[in-house]
Amino acid sequence: MILLGVNIDHIATLRNARGTLYPSLLTAAGIVEQNGGDFITVHLREDRRHIKEDDLYMLTKSVSTYINLEMACNEDVLKHALNAKPYKITLVPERREELTTEGGLNVVKNLNKITEYCSELKNAGIIVSLFIEPKINEIDLFLKTGASELEIHTGKYAEAKLHEQNAILNEIKKFTDEALKNKLRVCAGHGLNYHNVQAICKIKGIEELNIGHSIISQSIFLGLAKSVYEMKKLIREAEVL
Repeated sequence: MILLGVNIDHIATLRNARGTLYPSLLTAAGIVEQNGGDFITVHLREDRRHIKEDDLYMLTKSVSTYINLEMACNEDVLKHALNAKPYKITLVPERREELTTEGGLNVVKNLNKITEYCSELKNAGIIVSLFIEPKINEIDLFLKTGASELEIHTGKYAEAKLHEQNAILNEIKKFTDEALKNKLRVCAGHGLNYHNVQAICKIKGIEELNIGHSIISQSIFLGLAKSVYEMKKLIREAEVL
């Protein structure tokens, strides 16, 4: 069964827009967990544009599943990550000007720094994943970092024209096969929605999806409970096709 991690960052975006205490992230996490979400994903950014460090501490202590924390290689965020000790951390690239994460980590350029962060997080008992582009020729570098998981950036697939998608899916499939041969656990995420998620689910070896924006957007019309339930339903249906 492919696991579904629901990113609730944009619940915090809505809360922060008015500086209120609601909508509650803890309530949102509970609804996610009760309706098919397997864990909660949050991104603690350097600029704290949505999730705050207090949110991270509260959620880590309170959820009944677990927290996957997305973070850049930033010393301030690292300090909070080591204090909160979420179950898993996914290292991602980050630029202040971006609206959302724009691509995978540049491991070629930042190998030493990423390796250093992986080591420190692993020593604290935290599982480490890398958010990367599916480049087979970089798998040896991914292994050198010490991370045990890779999350494939699916943005290129999500943004592609219909006639371009099969070629990208084949690239992801080949990369997944090679990663598995090297004993790396494979996850995927970014830009996945109710229309494109099933093709990713059919790639054998992908064990986990992280989806946020499309679920939170759909919740405006259907409610969060049904939006999570419907996404998990699509994932289950794709796995048996």
